Amino acid sequence: MDSWTDWPSREALSREGLTVGRRWVGWAGRIGGLVGGLWATFANEQLNAPQTAVVLVNTALGVFAFMGFVRSAPRKDLRRSLAWLTFAVVEAILCGLNHAPVMGVIFMCAIATGSIQRLPVIAAAPFTLLSTTVFLLVVPHDVRNWGNAVTILGLGILGYVTRQDWEARAQTQRTLSQERALRTAEAESAALAERARIAREIHDVLAHSLSAQLVHLEAARLMVDGGADREQIRERIVAARRMAQDGLLETRASLSALRGEFTPIGEYLVKLTGEESARLEVSGTPRPLTAEAGVAVRRTAQEALTNVRKHAPGAVCSVRLSYLDDSVELEVVDEGGTGGGELASSGSGLGLLGMRERAELLGGSLEAGPTSGGFRVLLRIKG
Repeated sequence: MDSWTDWPSREALSREGLTVGRRWVGWAGRIGGLVGGLWATFANEQLNAPQTAVVLVNTALGVFAFMGFVRSAPRKDLRRSLAWLTFAVVEAILCGLNHAPVMGVIFMCAIATGSIQRLPVIAAAPFTLLSTTVFLLVVPHDVRNWGNAVTILGLGILGYVTRQDWEARAQTQRTLSQERALRTAEAESAALAERARIAREIHDVLAHSLSAQLVHLEAARLMVDGGADREQIRERIVAARRMAQDGLLETRASLSALRGEFTPIGEYLVKLTGEESARLEVSGTPRPLTAEAGVAVRRTAQEALTNVRKHAPGAVCSVRLSYLDDSVELEVVDEGGTGGGELASSGSGLGLLGMRERAELLGGSLEAGPTSGGFRVLLRIKG
């Protein structure tokens, strides 16, 4: 089985996920076992100063050897780990031979538990059996009993149980880390999507505003070249200035619209068609649209009417807004105008492409093409 040959994971050996209470209990158990073993040794044995020194030295070296094993095991160095454990077994035997059998048994219990917890089971189990057998054969006869053997090997089994508990905790920590990483990625993705949406709205507003300004400024230039009246030229320049102001207002309005704070689309179209001298027809039962759908309808209406002004000045234009069951339609139709060839060359020429991309991003569609004597733009979008 692979699990018998695997090392415990680093997460299982770490303290991550352990409560403060469990950490204190663990340390209390280790310190309590060490202090209890020393107390039992000195309480039951009448030791002189040299013997006491030997017991303390062996105990200190045993603790040092076991801590060396604990530090080396996470590096997955089997030879070094077994060397430290062998050193600890030798100190346990020396304790048993030098008037501290209880301390020797405590060391063997720690070795049995720790080896199963921190080494591959296929290496830890034979080492535990062999070291326990050697210990019980070498120590004095009163220590060599079934009770100590069962205690040592039983704690080895407990080490395997706690190892499984550690791995379960490690898996929980890995799952929590993955969930946190997923939430972070989702938050970053949402932030990037929001930034892209805001950037697209600002771009569209500025493109529409600058395009409208360019129409008026180009008309003013043509008037200047043609020797038009000063007042007519001034009107065009004032109109361009008004378009710049409207662009700033539209930028703020778009940001508000993305937050769900925009004017109902019906009221907006009434104002827009009034400014552009276009007819407006609304069919169906008006209802609030989503922020994205509302902005798409606003931008499409603006761009379509700007195109009419550029390419078909003087054309009769009609706007129809239809509220359907699960979608909304906007249709802008003009019946052709008088000339406007010079103004038709102004702008980027990407207005229809931008409107179509906006509609497709929201799961809708946009149709645009010539009609008999005019041009038609039809937006269908869910909302």
